[in-house]
Amino acid sequence: MYKQKPLFIVFEGVEGCGKSFQSKKLYQNLKKNRIKTILTREPGGTSSAELIRNLILKDYFKKNKKEKFDKYTDTLLYLAARNEHVLNKIKPALKKKQVVICDRFTDSTLAYQVYGKKVNNNFIKIIHKQILGNLKPNITFLLKVSAKSSKKRLSRRKSKNRYDNFPQSFYDKAQKSFLKIAKNKKNYFILESSANNNILEKLIFKITAKYLKKS
Repeated sequence: MYKQKPLFIVFEGVEGCGKSFQSKKLYQNLKKNRIKTILTREPGGTSSAELIRNLILKDYFKKNKKEKFDKYTDTLLYLAARNEHVLNKIKPALKKKQVVICDRFTDSTLAYQVYGKKVNNNFIKIIHKQILGNLKPNITFLLKVSAKSSKKRLSRRKSKNRYDNFPQSFYDKAQKSFLKIAKNKKNYFILESSANNNILEKLIFKITAKYLKKS
């Protein structure tokens, strides 16, 4: 029924939108259908990239700590992690005709670093050209969430990083940025994720299955 072929799927959205949960569900559903699939994340995904993740997601914005990374230092660390991830995990898996599901990718850099922190977009584009080459997601699932649902989910998290502790205004602005990025793009699917049920899980699998059907 389904064809084993390279497919790069990315989940995007603000903290508490359920993207990590839904990416795991899709991974499980594809495995059930005997589709060779890997589940990964950004920042991270490889041992070296995970070391960088620990550095950049550590909460260095504590009130008693004056020293912070400059926004360009912060961005370069994210891009360094991405380089390791793409080179050593994503591209090799796609070459083996596997499905790659990634929790966050380049749109998060645009939403948080470019729109959020006002990092120069051309600066990132030049580095991405070297890191990514022609690599682009085949499908991007952007999960849109209400403030009430995201707050509830974040409050239940046992371990938090600095991005889980920002004010609601930050998440509202970030979600608007994600929606702006996704607007009028054919391979983007903007899905409401506020409700806690399995309808979304089924819809995501249905969309993915269309890409995997034998032609």
